[in-house]
Amino acid sequence: MLSNTEMVARLVLAGALGSVIGFERERLLWAAGLRTHMLVCVGACLIMLVSAFGFADVLGQKNVVLDPSRVAAQVVSGIGFLGAGTILLRGEVVKGLTTAASLWAVAAIGLAIGGGLYVPAIATTVIVIGILAGVKPIEESWRGRMQTRELHLTVKRGGLTIDTLQEVAGARASRVRQFVVRPGETDDEEDVTVSFVRLSQTSVDAIADRLRGNPGVVKVEQAKG
Repeated sequence: MLSNTEMVARLVLAGALGSVIGFERERLLWAAGLRTHMLVCVGACLIMLVSAFGFADVLGQKNVVLDPSRVAAQVVSGIGFLGAGTILLRGEVVKGLTTAASLWAVAAIGLAIGGGLYVPAIATTVIVIGILAGVKPIEESWRGRMQTRELHLTVKRGGLTIDTLQEVAGARASRVRQFVVRPGETDDEEDVTVSFVRLSQTSVDAIADRLRGNPGVVKVEQAKG
């Protein structure tokens, strides 16, 4: 049986590690921020303490067997309702999955501290912070490269073909995902939509500038992302 001092120390450490992750979410103004992460981590730690040491007084009775993981296991599934509350659907974009995952990780950290696994808990906190703060710029850079970019053109009838576009794009021609031609507002014009994938904005700007210099192109506009 742990002393009261040891138990309080574990709860305090859980709150401290939860606050480190919560602060990262707080600075991004998410609903689940500093206090939420601290509460989850401290609560999970207390549940682990209760699960491991709260039934010590009945262990001596006949036919009583203690499973310290039984109560703690409910945290893993039970934290889902709180994580679901941080997930929002904005149009066709889901927001809050990362915060929900961080709450789940914080609950695990609390369980680890409650079980006396200080080094894994601290190491997990460092890793989670590295993922939340350090990996995000890499993720955004990769997502930007994978983003589809579009050019909307008004051209003279027959003034722009796929062969002409590939010639203008040069080595980047393989990045053309779609080339759609529709009738224009007048009989001698056509509306063309060109979609690029895995192409930087700088490269798209360069292609747009070259197209503006084509005598068959009347107007070039970029879709706002």
